[in-house]
Amino acid sequence: MKKTALITGISGQDGAYLAQFLIKKNYRVIGTDRRSARSVNWRLRRLGIENKIIFEEMELGEIYEIQRVFKKYKINEVYNLAAQSFVGTSFSSPLNTANITGLGSLRILETIRSIDPKIKFYQASSSEMFGDILEKRQKEKTPLNPQSPYAIAKVFAHYLTKNYRNSYNIFATSGILFNHESPLRGEEFVTRKIIIGLVKILKKEIDYFELGNIYAKRDWGYAKEYVEAMWKMLQKKKPDDYIISTGKTYSIKDFINFATSYLRMDVKWVGKGLKEKLVYKKSKKTLIKINPKFFRPSEVNILIGDSAKAKKDLKWRPKTDLKKLIKIMIDDEIKYYVKL
Repeated sequence: MKKTALITGISGQDGAYLAQFLIKKNYRVIGTDRRSARSVNWRLRRLGIENKIIFEEMELGEIYEIQRVFKKYKINEVYNLAAQSFVGTSFSSPLNTANITGLGSLRILETIRSIDPKIKFYQASSSEMFGDILEKRQKEKTPLNPQSPYAIAKVFAHYLTKNYRNSYNIFATSGILFNHESPLRGEEFVTRKIIIGLVKILKKEIDYFELGNIYAKRDWGYAKEYVEAMWKMLQKKKPDDYIISTGKTYSIKDFINFATSYLRMDVKWVGKGLKEKLVYKKSKKTLIKINPKFFRPSEVNILIGDSAKAKKDLKWRPKTDLKKLIKIMIDDEIKYYVKL
């Protein structure tokens, strides 16, 4: 018998890679998205799996829609990847973020509890929950100190997952994934924004682009590898929570330096503070400027994860370092440029 997996937010980066992974594992994959995202399937098309997925419209803000889908199919595993997932947007849209990212998880868990408690549930938790960090390296038991409406909503969903696991004996697990990038990353995220901006400059389509805090440090991995860890969590005998990370941290400025080096752009940084900018060495032409409007109201300056537990229990470890990941992203951006 084929297993059936439900993936919420299937049109996103993680949803697309996870769907591809599960299809190769011979799963029947049901994919759901909010109404406004149903036409944004370029990731699934690029992976060549759009026609291998059963699509269902399901708003996480409406429990009757969730119940309808769960009653329609015999579901074995649920991967809850849907969210208002852009941290910056959560400051301008906190109510929607709380309703979808936080309460959306509760609606799914309550549906599982009432319809079929044997369904296994994966919650996409986030390293942003650690916020203004209280330990140098973040582990599963590191205290959470969220610094954005997005992170707070994720903390709510994270603790609910634990609560339903302990209270109702539901196989509910959280993957605390640190930043994970790929060619399928949304254009609003800083890594893809940098790659697209540099490619556009080389193609002479723009003169420069603007960024916020280039000194924020993140633990960056490859999304395609991280979705395998999600699946591994649901194959364990007992549910638990796991950090998925590389254990190495780099600044946004480091990311830019690696990217410009791979693109063989002869550049240098000049100025300080808000006047710091990236310029061509010879012409002094500006490529990147700093704009205060891209700074978050409450910044998280550094995140670095300790995935020792995942390495031991799940036999999972990252394989792609940041330089190789940037090469993958740039090569793909040039290959598919403007082809969505």
